[in-house]
Amino acid sequence: MDRIRLKDKEFELYIPEKDIKKAINKVAIQIRKDIEGTNPLFVGILNGAFKFIADIMCCLNGPYELTFARYASYHGTSTSGNIVEIMPVKSDVKGRSVILLEDIIDTGFTMKHIIRKLKDDGASDVKLATMLFKPGALQYDIKPDYVGMEISNDFIVGYGLDYDELGRAYRDIYKIVEE
Repeated sequence: MDRIRLKDKEFELYIPEKDIKKAINKVAIQIRKDIEGTNPLFVGILNGAFKFIADIMCCLNGPYELTFARYASYHGTSTSGNIVEIMPVKSDVKGRSVILLEDIIDTGFTMKHIIRKLKDDGASDVKLATMLFKPGALQYDIKPDYVGMEISNDFIVGYGLDYDELGRAYRDIYKIVEE
């Protein structure tokens, strides 16, 4: 599909599934090389990253420990400026190397909070893997260790990303059409 409509917004095709798969494979190769001989804890950030988490873990294809956490900071197409911890990391991170799996880094607000919390909880090292990175939107001093793709500062949906909880199931990524 070249265009989709969600509620009151129209979106056009931005990143096709084949390009997403290539980016995931690139990230998996980098991670696999870096973690060889170690036992990191992978923390998938829900809800948006569920597809990225599944795809990256399948590419890694190993005996790795995976847990999940969920935070909220968005409402509609913009961030609220507040972090709500809906589901905290349940695994013990003390002394562990942690790799966060996130769908998108834009302002960096949520990730700065999560990284600080994991370090405060005793993680020995925290790395960040993201499918998408918007360097033009970054407002906090964080740098992803693994990036699938750098993109412009458009609002996007699909491949786990949503607009008011709609659009997550699309295989491709769509960007908003400004009226």
